[in-house]
Amino acid sequence: MITIRKSVDRGHANHGWLDARHTFSFANYYHPDHMGYRSLRVMNEDRINPGAGFPTHGHRDMEIITYVLEGALQHKDSTGGGGVIAPGMVQYMAAGTGVEHSEFNASQTDPVHLYQIWIEPDGTGHAPAYAEREIGDANEGVLALIASRDGREDSFKINQDADLYAARLKAGDGLSHRFAAGRAGWLQVAKGGVELPEGSIMQAGDGAKIEDVEALSLKALDDSEVLLFDLA
Repeated sequence: MITIRKSVDRGHANHGWLDARHTFSFANYYHPDHMGYRSLRVMNEDRINPGAGFPTHGHRDMEIITYVLEGALQHKDSTGGGGVIAPGMVQYMAAGTGVEHSEFNASQTDPVHLYQIWIEPDGTGHAPAYAEREIGDANEGVLALIASRDGREDSFKINQDADLYAARLKAGDGLSHRFAAGRAGWLQVAKGGVELPEGSIMQAGDGAKIEDVEALSLKALDDSEVLLFDLA
């Protein structure tokens, strides 16, 4: 079964400097039916004004992945990690036993558009960690593995049995992914639009819960970007 959560049904918070859309309950947005999915806890789509951002604040016991669609984001944290990530790059931070960090739009003239994803770890007490990775064109037309428990294919090694894939597609490109028995998925359309085999259309901002499905296939309706989670 594939259950689509439309973009317009997400939580919305506009703080002036930040325009945020929440797929799952987060901050002041609460919906008892949308508290997360399996280990996937947060799926926030943020647009941050030039020069604005989140001053230093703390997190713990969460696996945090940041995926930039447009612009550039500057990160600093108490592990000594930091840098500027832009489209074609992805960032990972394990909050573990506790970490403080800040995130700011690296530009004084252009907004930054990103997804920030939180995955619940397999337990508490993990050491904080930071890493960033250049994807380049590795996800052009294919699902590139971004994060996994075992760190295979040069992906981030995370503290949970969850795989995150990303793909950038041209109009007409198709993709497929098989799920092992007992696993489930979440598909997030970050840009463009895709069509699923039964004819359902998903547009930018739409997400879909995937349960009891052996294989997922989709076709891009125009230039698109998708995130796919394979979850225990």
